Amino acid sequence: MSLINRFSLENGLRVVHELDTSTQMVTLNVLYLVGSRDEDEQHTGFAHLFEHLMFEGSINIPDYDTPLQMACGDNNAFTTSDYTNYYLTVPAANVETGFWLESDRMTGLAFTPQSLEVQRKVVMEEFKQHYITPPYGDIQHLMSALAYQVHPYRWPTIGLELEHIAQVKMDEVKEFFFRFYAPNNAVLSVVGNITLEETKRLTEKWFGSVPARKIDRLSIPQEPIQTEERRMTVERDVPADVLYMSFPIVGVMHPDFHCCDMISDILAAGRSCRLNHHLVEEQHLFTSIDAYIQARIDPGQLLICGMPAEGVSMEKAEAAVWKELDDLLDEGVDAAELEKVKNKFETNLMRERANRQKRAASLAFYEMLGDATWSEMEVENYRKVTKEHFMQVYSNTVKREKASVLWYMRKNEG
Repeated sequence: MSLINRFSLENGLRVVHELDTSTQMVTLNVLYLVGSRDEDEQHTGFAHLFEHLMFEGSINIPDYDTPLQMACGDNNAFTTSDYTNYYLTVPAANVETGFWLESDRMTGLAFTPQSLEVQRKVVMEEFKQHYITPPYGDIQHLMSALAYQVHPYRWPTIGLELEHIAQVKMDEVKEFFFRFYAPNNAVLSVVGNITLEETKRLTEKWFGSVPARKIDRLSIPQEPIQTEERRMTVERDVPADVLYMSFPIVGVMHPDFHCCDMISDILAAGRSCRLNHHLVEEQHLFTSIDAYIQARIDPGQLLICGMPAEGVSMEKAEAAVWKELDDLLDEGVDAAELEKVKNKFETNLMRERANRQKRAASLAFYEMLGDATWSEMEVENYRKVTKEHFMQVYSNTVKREKASVLWYMRKNEG
């Protein structure tokens, strides 16, 4: 077991360190506890916009990428509903460049009209290319709005409407930054060939003077318990029909979360799993089918999506999925099935742990939840799921009155 070190600065920045002497590289990961759930419904897409703006220059560094490239480093970022994550990797000899870059943009961005306009256009083009123009692009918007009635999870991270980004003003951008991009709303994880002592020295040197800020969060409404099936049918200019079904699940900190995660794999992880084996390989009712979960702080969703084979009606396709879901409820999960899924989770977790960037992101994520050392318990959490616990969670989750169903239909050319 690795040694995970944790400490905090006076300004509230939480820091996680893990030494890895097998490499000459170091990864710095900065997680900000701000995602699309922190947006107002009239001003969405801000968290994702900042994923882009944070690379447009800060107070003392007009160009983020050039000094990082000169230090032989690389970087990237991603936005979720719950948080925004930035990471960079540099040779250990140049690690101070990483601390310098991340601390300066935490202190403040340049906020130039040019940078805002450039990134506004980039995000708007991304919205069009991925969510408006392509076939099936609006599915995420439709399913989010169907599954959630009041919670801000009802819009995806790209935003609810294109106009929200098109109309964003500089004072709104600054206000959002100073509300959430602060040391007391962030976790820094440092993984690689750097000692704890050097990590503490560089963190204090570069982040210690960044002022804490008042984190003014919106009051997030609790999503009501779903008691009736929700349905939607749309017609689009697409090559084939698609069926989507979703069911509410618990948040990542709930004791039942690992069972929920295993449900999706029991159903559809690999060719031999139930939905694919029965509906694609044997009955040829679908050309493809999958299941996955949304792992979120507040209750997420278990989703099933499938493309019915040519000539198979949506009624027949959905009925076949329900039969498989009901069969699992009636028969119960097989011990071999459960063990196979547990082995898969353990293998994947070990593989991720060997990846420095994924490891740094994982440590920051668990520290955000409360304690980075919880990452060491994940294999055990999956291993201790019993057949009885799994079926109890499954029976409470996969219910018709909790289903949100989308028939995404090809336009009838006749």
